[in-house]
Amino acid sequence: MRCRTGEAETGRRARPVRVGPRSAVSLALVSAIGVAAFGWPLLASSASGLAHSGDAPWLFAALLPLLLAVAVATLSDGARGSGGAPGLDAKTVAMLGVLAAAGAALRPLGGGTAGIEPMFFLMVLAGRVLGPGFGFVLGSVAMFASALLTGGVGPWMPFQMLAMGWVSAGAGLLPGAARLRGGAELALLSAYGAVASLGYGTVMNLQGWPYIAGLSGGISFVPGDGLAQNLTRFVAYCLSTSLGWDLPRALVTVVLTCAVGPAVLRALRRATRRAAFDVPAGFEPPR
Repeated sequence: MRCRTGEAETGRRARPVRVGPRSAVSLALVSAIGVAAFGWPLLASSASGLAHSGDAPWLFAALLPLLLAVAVATLSDGARGSGGAPGLDAKTVAMLGVLAAAGAALRPLGGGTAGIEPMFFLMVLAGRVLGPGFGFVLGSVAMFASALLTGGVGPWMPFQMLAMGWVSAGAGLLPGAARLRGGAELALLSAYGAVASLGYGTVMNLQGWPYIAGLSGGISFVPGDGLAQNLTRFVAYCLSTSLGWDLPRALVTVVLTCAVGPAVLRALRRATRRAAFDVPAGFEPPR
């Protein structure tokens, strides 16, 4: 029998995981809870019990894995109303596993030195080629795998998974996916990678800032204090503690995107075309 995959070599941009209505609602729900989980010190009212609770980060850490599981389950169901494309089929799972393993292997290369994390450039490029749905799942799975590999498992891990999912999904939402190529695309991806690297460090600061004790009063979180006062302290905290880590991460992402980005983009696009994610496989009898 001969396998028939239809338009495997067409110029269309394949989406291994299409974001349908249910997937969009699920991702929006996860992101909304994630915003609350990261920003509760600044968003909570001084009159609420949450503003004075030292257990709030642990509560959100317990909820986030469940919400991420809901998002992955919805994405795996697929949007079959759009050209009959499956969700997480065997080809997509294989691509997800390879890229997640590569991202997890890249993360320890920096050895925690000055925020050097090479995995960011791969997550950005993969999200660009494979789309926001695949990017969100890839970023979360790659960060989970890297945490197991490096022993970085703790209450911060769900926050890292969600933040990396946002980084990779955001690359898939950048404009000009079908027509922008060459130097213009590299410039766009480099700029996005730099901003995303800094943004990742900032939101992860929000996760740890409220319950780090022993800081000076000018940069410490004060439960129940006003938004303006705590926001000023948070900015001072970022500038004094993490900027030296975030800037090297952004620089490494830009350098790697410019140096090996063209080759990685070509490889990802070639693999996507040959896999024909958006065409259901069929079989016909021999002539």
